[in-house]
Amino acid sequence: MPCEGCMERDNKTTDATTEFLLLGFSELLCLRFLLFLVFFIVHLVTLAGNVMIFIAVVMEPSHPPMLFFLCQLSVIELCYTLVIVPKALLSLIVVEGSTISFTGCATQMHLFVSLGGAECFLLVAMSYDRYVAICQPLRYVAVMTEGFCLRLAVACCLGGFAVGLGLTVAVFRLPFCQSHRINHFFCDVPAVLYLACTQSYSLELPLLAACVLLLLIPFLLILTSYICIAAALLHVTSSMGRGKAFSTCISHLAITLLHYGCATFIYIRPKSSYSPARDKVVSLVYTNITPLLYPLIYSLRNKEIRGVLRKMLRRKKILSEM
Repeated sequence: MPCEGCMERDNKTTDATTEFLLLGFSELLCLRFLLFLVFFIVHLVTLAGNVMIFIAVVMEPSHPPMLFFLCQLSVIELCYTLVIVPKALLSLIVVEGSTISFTGCATQMHLFVSLGGAECFLLVAMSYDRYVAICQPLRYVAVMTEGFCLRLAVACCLGGFAVGLGLTVAVFRLPFCQSHRINHFFCDVPAVLYLACTQSYSLELPLLAACVLLLLIPFLLILTSYICIAAALLHVTSSMGRGKAFSTCISHLAITLLHYGCATFIYIRPKSSYSPARDKVVSLVYTNITPLLYPLIYSLRNKEIRGVLRKMLRRKKILSEM
């Protein structure tokens, strides 16, 4: 049930929207303290895992391309969770929901889409790295130079920023109805679009264009890379060599499936099929559980990351014994 007092707070807004009310999990009042504790612990573990990977990579004298991209991925995930989780935790403390200004909502959406888009493009760069390493091993050092990796990283961030800005401007130029209550714990695109007064399908075109640029095209590029990798591995006669080569791709594949699976379910569908309760659950997994799994997957599956973490722990042990 909607929280008490929400309608009164809605009436404070004028025709020119000045703020939104994030309802969060107001329908789960009896569980809010338990949810707050769980999300807070998950948030701390996620921050600790990504910070550990970032510090471990920065302290490593050599920076192979995959470690460089993992470092950027950790930074993106750190920013990603800091944009979403604090407001989500606040919505669990404040029973009647938490307000967010029009500008704050637009800023949060822009950062969320930009960081998510940068991650989509970064996954493409990582798949290209695996393609060159397996399909063109003799040219790997010449192709994946430090300068080229840096340019790829900058292009990923700028691409995500540009698409995020275009989508945010398109969404917040729409007219909003009398109710400015967002049945979500952050300013997600479908939740804000749901408040638009117009029923025209044209309002979904910016989201569709963003999905093509951030989800469809990157996914097709990643798929192409792995088709080429699979074709190259078919020519490897040694089963041990084939398994060793493929094992370097497992962590990237797992992250790709998690990221694109949740994002596709949330964003590639019409406004008419929007379900606030279902979307909040999926977004909860997408913004809290998935970032927690990223450092776990890479620390367990990536040999380079495990080696760097072991070195860091040995240094810490030596310093503590001195």
